Amino acid sequence: MYSSNAIGHFHEESPSLAPTAPPCPQPPPRPPSPLASRLANTTTSNNAVASAPKPWSTGLCDCCDDVSSCCLTCWCPCVAFGRIAEIVDRGSTSCGVSGSLYAIILCLTGCSCLYSCFYRSKLRGQYFLEESPCTDCCIHCCCEECSLCQEYRELTHQGFDISIGWHGNMARQKRLAAKVEGGMTR
Repeated sequence: MYSSNAIGHFHEESPSLAPTAPPCPQPPPRPPSPLASRLANTTTSNNAVASAPKPWSTGLCDCCDDVSSCCLTCWCPCVAFGRIAEIVDRGSTSCGVSGSLYAIILCLTGCSCLYSCFYRSKLRGQYFLEESPCTDCCIHCCCEECSLCQEYRELTHQGFDISIGWHGNMARQKRLAAKVEGGMTR
């Protein structure tokens, strides 16, 4: 073997005298990310592991499937958004705070869609829904009312009564669990 010194002259190296570096230790394997865990636990109806996000339960333009949420979203989008945000945030923000912030952004800038599109992304992440028909911000900027209606219907499809908020849904779930446990004793 030949090697070069600092000024470019070559000399022969002795293979037995060449220093060897100890092997680099391998880092421990990383634990799976929460999304990877969710993917591993997501199954389809035939118990095969799902490899793609699920479709929304209703289409973007199916607003009239739930007339009450459609009317609420068209005439009071700040209330509809506040209710969606409270459920998506799992009660950490109230309907009133989120709805008021939405209304303030709407009145001052006219671009409340930039705020509400982040909640669509958060909702999709929680329920592993596909980003369709286009990106979340594009959907909210072009079809704000339709997107809020779709999110409202999706949360209803997931088993929430959006009108009673996060804490009301948790209390309802506890009552139902108590009835099931009470009814199963002998």
